[in-house]
Amino acid sequence: MISRRNLLHFSRALHLHYFSQVRQTNFRVFSSFSEKMSPSNFKYPVARKDTVVESCHGKEIADIYRWLEDPDSEETKSFVNAQNEISEPFLQGVEWKQLNEKLTKLWNYPKYSCPNKHGDKYYYFKNSGLQNQSILYQQDSLESDASVFLDPNELSEDGTIALSSTKFSDDGKFFAYGLSESGSDWNTIKIRDVSTGKDFDEALEKVKFSLIDWTLDNKGFFYGRYPEQDGKTDGSETKQNENQKLYYHRVGTPQVDDVLVAEFPENPSWRTTSHVSDCGKYVVLCIVKDCRDNIVYYSELDGEIKGKLNVKKVVEKFEADYEFIANNGSKFYFRTNKNAPNYRIVEIDFENPAEENWKTVLQEHEKDVLDWAVCVNQDKVLVGYIHDVKSLLKVHNLTTGDFIKEFPLDIGSVGGFTGKRKSAEIFYQFTSFLNPGTIYHYNFSVPNEEPTVFRQININLDGFNKDNYKIDQIFYPSKDGTKIPMFIVRRNTEKITPKPCLLYGYGGFNISIQPSFSIAGLMMADTFDGLMALPNIRGGGEYGEKWHNGGRLFNKQNVFDDFQGAAEYLVQNNYTTHEKIVIQGGSNGGLLVGACINQRPDLFGAAVAQVGVMDMLRFHKFTIGHAWCSDYGNPDEKDHFENVLKYSPLHNVKAPKSANEEYPSTLILTADHDDRVSPLHSLKFAAALQDAVKDSKYQKKPILLRVYSKAGHGAGKPTTKRIEEATDIFTFIMKSLNCEMKHL
Repeated sequence: MISRRNLLHFSRALHLHYFSQVRQTNFRVFSSFSEKMSPSNFKYPVARKDTVVESCHGKEIADIYRWLEDPDSEETKSFVNAQNEISEPFLQGVEWKQLNEKLTKLWNYPKYSCPNKHGDKYYYFKNSGLQNQSILYQQDSLESDASVFLDPNELSEDGTIALSSTKFSDDGKFFAYGLSESGSDWNTIKIRDVSTGKDFDEALEKVKFSLIDWTLDNKGFFYGRYPEQDGKTDGSETKQNENQKLYYHRVGTPQVDDVLVAEFPENPSWRTTSHVSDCGKYVVLCIVKDCRDNIVYYSELDGEIKGKLNVKKVVEKFEADYEFIANNGSKFYFRTNKNAPNYRIVEIDFENPAEENWKTVLQEHEKDVLDWAVCVNQDKVLVGYIHDVKSLLKVHNLTTGDFIKEFPLDIGSVGGFTGKRKSAEIFYQFTSFLNPGTIYHYNFSVPNEEPTVFRQININLDGFNKDNYKIDQIFYPSKDGTKIPMFIVRRNTEKITPKPCLLYGYGGFNISIQPSFSIAGLMMADTFDGLMALPNIRGGGEYGEKWHNGGRLFNKQNVFDDFQGAAEYLVQNNYTTHEKIVIQGGSNGGLLVGACINQRPDLFGAAVAQVGVMDMLRFHKFTIGHAWCSDYGNPDEKDHFENVLKYSPLHNVKAPKSANEEYPSTLILTADHDDRVSPLHSLKFAAALQDAVKDSKYQKKPILLRVYSKAGHGAGKPTTKRIEEATDIFTFIMKSLNCEMKHL
């Protein structure tokens, strides 16, 4: 199941999942910090300063690196090459090779998804360990041998073609799947005949931010696509994504014959996802314009789809989230935060849809957040709650809301789930900081039985013992006194002493960062005798809409204060020192890192900013950036312009005028096919930082930019590239914090 929020803006934060099996290695950094970081070793490329100046709401804004917004210019390409010529040699060497060998062994263990039944077959994904892409397997029963159904690794030699979306027809006879290349959000949809294992001739192009939604007659599906545009559309372009339209495709026909069923030309930023009802008589359209709040339309499906749908409105105002769960006839069930910041489930009768007629089926919980809901076993709804950042899993009656049961969970999160309304069988995968995955099986037809372990995923780490590690969850005060939860992963020792610390954050878009397995924590705890800390800063969804609103728009500074407060807490409580802290974040988390090293460079020893949003005055002008105005505000409006200008990483760079203002060692990472957050953000930020520090006698630490090729925002990245990036990051951490490799 793909949630609406995962289609809109960023992928979930780019957690570093570094896996198992490592041999014991001990070595010390070969050169001291001062030797490696000598400013004479870093002669940064001279980036031309343009003369572009714009008047924005009465203020003159210079944009001297605007030329870097053109990814195809020879000047931009030369700048990127020159940056890589500095960063690659620094990151390479004997340390890189040894860390890469170690990470490769850590990664090499089998990974599985939850099984799911389609037609009379079961399907699941498996990666044997180091395969670039996971393989989709088919089996007749849960006990029978499995055979390969689709292997994306056969589609490209380097693994850069990835499976980005999948959907079987209701009868299980057809399989529609999306493919993305080089990490781009652009998809090509293909269709496979399950009985023969062969694909039909058609390929659906120009697909982006779209679900695949089959009609129950199994003849075709709805999908969203964008119109043809001038120039390239391979993920390396910067043109805005506008005017998405909803189409219906019939199996076995060319895309040119697809039926346009819905479009909203007067609202070019709208994006539509469709949900065919359980009975097959309706299609629900959930329409978004940014990254929160949607409206709800629907149409009856009666006979062959030949033209535009007769759309009727249910919810007309963008003021809350509505996620379709199920229907019984004209009565439809939605998860919503309308008048319920922690979400509730409501019943809306489409024959009488006025809000005063809505019925609350499952009340909002006072503290716990209703994070997701799925209809299973005919009349039941499986709901996932977040309780103080940990997952709870409960079952209620769909129509009455009556509580039925709760599944026992340890401290962690539900990282995967499969199940259907017409089936009594479900699977769910539990994960935690020290558990890569336990897949449970439960059958509602035998309600007295407890869930059973279907598959335990194990890391291949010799001598690994969970008892050697300790997970702390603490609550620390932010600048305004708000208590912020934070997990700390460390070795289980009686005495807390200052250690190297990886501090990871995100803080935005209602995205919750829950406990999940990450070898980043094990690497820090064992390899560097350190710790990893994950604060659940505001802007996320850990405590519902109140938490999200506390870190968006004019409250965005709270996010940075929360993150900086985490660093201060860790130092004050003897977990680490400022010189031993490396901060890391990706996407919106990259913005977090960029803003924090501008505001409080004295708090951190090093920083890793991945695919970050760095130009807060122009983010809305590229690809899908306009959708982020719901979290950041629209810079075209004076109040929002003045707000984002205060923290925009690009516009708040300053030359260090004292040792206390020296920037931490900084590694900026981006990729040439990132069409979510265009690499121009990182390029401009790196140019500004390097120019600001190049003549400062106080700046001893490097500012490095690394640009990867044939890679995007993160989704679908092949294993080899993930390990390469992880090696770069840990080599940088090792050198910047002057760590020693120990343990394992």
